[in-house]
Amino acid sequence: MIRPNSAARAVAQTHQFEALDWEDTSDTDPSLPQRVLVVDDSRMQRRLLSSSLRKWGYDVLEAASGADGLALCKEHDISLVLSDWVMPGMSGPEFCRAYRSMGRDDYGYFILLTSKGSSDEIAEGLNSGADDFLTKPVNSGELRARLRAGERVLQMQAALVDKNHIVNAALSRIETLYDALNHDLSEARHLQQSLVRETDIEFAEGRIALNLTPSGHVGGDLVGQFRINDHQIGLFSLDVSGHGVTSALMTARLAGYLSGLTPNQNMALDRMDDGSFKARDPAQTVSDLNDLLLRELETEHYFTIALSIVDLTTGRMRSVQAGHPHAVLQRRGYPPVLLGDGGMPVGLISNAPYESYETQLRPGDRLVLYSDGITEAEAADGQMLEEDGLNIILDGARDKDGPDALDHLLTALSAYTGSTEFDDDVSALVFDYTGPP
Repeated sequence: MIRPNSAARAVAQTHQFEALDWEDTSDTDPSLPQRVLVVDDSRMQRRLLSSSLRKWGYDVLEAASGADGLALCKEHDISLVLSDWVMPGMSGPEFCRAYRSMGRDDYGYFILLTSKGSSDEIAEGLNSGADDFLTKPVNSGELRARLRAGERVLQMQAALVDKNHIVNAALSRIETLYDALNHDLSEARHLQQSLVRETDIEFAEGRIALNLTPSGHVGGDLVGQFRINDHQIGLFSLDVSGHGVTSALMTARLAGYLSGLTPNQNMALDRMDDGSFKARDPAQTVSDLNDLLLRELETEHYFTIALSIVDLTTGRMRSVQAGHPHAVLQRRGYPPVLLGDGGMPVGLISNAPYESYETQLRPGDRLVLYSDGITEAEAADGQMLEEDGLNIILDGARDKDGPDALDHLLTALSAYTGSTEFDDDVSALVFDYTGPP
């Protein structure tokens, strides 16, 4: 027998859902979430909601309180929640806050069922983490529309998570590749530095100091020397256009053409019948390099070079300047002299004209070859150092030996630019001629 009060409550609860559509319309998209948690302390209201949800194709879990709902959420993957607002023990907003604090990997869409409608109450529900509201009595069409809206949000969130996984995986691969590339570039830097095997070379007639400082891991600058015979040496400074790996590879290729370790391949030398070597005219050497670059290397790069052949016995020096900064001759008691007349860079045009010039070195003279990374270094205001600034620095290091003079040059350049990292490759060669013993 049904008691009158119980019957009245049942009728009232039934009227709250009298607009629910009892027709079987289970056309839910199978790709959407199929599980819904219904939390309500009223068994009748849970049953009414669950019946409709099941007819629409959902798998429904029921809980009589917020605590029971949290326990189910820990056991099952639940992304859609319908919860009553007013419940004993734990209210709907309190349950929502606890649900949000569970640390889920994916997002959960939370709908509060309430008869409340004031702005303060709505603000309380939103602040608790609720996504949507349904006002009692619940309308069937509105319920389905809110569920579908929640499913669209979950779909977008799932797609975003998938894309984040893809992005994170790609970033992880990029990081691995970057580490490998960074390691390779560090090794390449060591290999390029090995092209300048000795940075301080002393012999009876003088001393040579060299420095090579790429702006990145590797660069396109190179300075070097090679022994021709017992009384002649070759000195050079070159600068390949551009920066980075391609410039460094071309620099390494050019180093082989001016190597003292393999004189048979050195384009600045001619082999004599007796097996010894003699120096070629520097202008002819550069002309042949120009033809080689345009004919065989097939690159858009070009380079500049200053090449000198020095007779250590007589001090006679024959040189060529091909688009490279002017060599500086420092003679005690005299202002510095810029040597050369410019010339064309190597690798731009066929049959470019190159001419050698001669300089007589005296004991005590200093020759400085360098790249434009020094003269084109900029201060904070954009002002370049230029030849005048370089001459001031070199004059301040005139009484220092070669290696100390290069250290002084780099220190002064860092002070001028305000940084120890230069925007362009920096290289220099200092040759102090003391004459025959």
